[in-house]
Amino acid sequence: MQISLRCTAALTAVLACGIAVASALAQGQDYPNKPVRVIVPIAPGGIADIVSRLFAQKVGEGGKHTIIVENRTGGAGVPGTDAVAKAPADGYTFLTGHHGVLSILPHLQKLPYDPVKDFVPVVNMIMVPNILTIHPSIPAKNLKELVAYAKANPGKLTYASQGVGTTGHIGGELLKLATGIDIAHVPYRGAAPAAQDLIAGHVSMMFDVVPLALAAIRDNRVRALGVATKERVAVLPDVPTMIEQGSNVELSAWFGLIAPAGTPKAAIAWINQEANKALSTPDVRERFGKTGGVLVLGSPESFGAHIASETRKYGDVIKKANIKIN
Repeated sequence: MQISLRCTAALTAVLACGIAVASALAQGQDYPNKPVRVIVPIAPGGIADIVSRLFAQKVGEGGKHTIIVENRTGGAGVPGTDAVAKAPADGYTFLTGHHGVLSILPHLQKLPYDPVKDFVPVVNMIMVPNILTIHPSIPAKNLKELVAYAKANPGKLTYASQGVGTTGHIGGELLKLATGIDIAHVPYRGAAPAAQDLIAGHVSMMFDVVPLALAAIRDNRVRALGVATKERVAVLPDVPTMIEQGSNVELSAWFGLIAPAGTPKAAIAWINQEANKALSTPDVRERFGKTGGVLVLGSPESFGAHIASETRKYGDVIKKANIKIN
């Protein structure tokens, strides 16, 4: 009976969601009647850019609609994000928002936009798990051994990050809070130099996204200790999660479409529907699955809940670790 009730509730929720989307779409059947613009506040070639362009490509394959992807780089993504916050809320400008500009930076600096009031969520496109890697010279084969070694050698180990306030920095502080170990932060200007120094043995460990760490892990240049997600990743099935090893550390990069506050519901519903359809195709899933990316998708409401949860988590760590941008 309990299972039956759960199934009935789930079916009711799905039907309600479908009716809401259909209603919104019916209210704007002439949408879109001109090209839709998606601003990516990150340089070309990264995951945010790739997933945005794949979405645009898939939507444009029918020849009926055009989505233009525009990169506006610089300023840690703030200028591009602000441009969308101030764009007309007519359904023709969207942002590929991410954890940095929506959930981390609001706790670290004054922003020209309000991440809550100035935007509405549309769809969470992709999540990229972080993974804890260490230099092979560190005598630890799992998280328990690393913690034991760090406690026996307080202050000896270091962790690299992509810079102050980045996910790598916050990951290191999460690990310290979760395990009580004493490890020193070594910030770099970007992921590449941090990873290079880890491989060279100049630093002890770092949190990096799976796609960037994958080659070094497979070549045994670094040792993977734990994935910072609830479930293991398919490309590294033998690497346990941090949670499995008794440390409640979850850390992922995520990228999703958001719109200026006040954007018509019909536009949000159409973009959400097209993104779910375009990014669910087998070829797209295979492409990202090979590197460890997880296509999330779903409703605007689920994305909004995720942003709120991430913002609370990052805010808590930043406060407890007293992280500040100089």
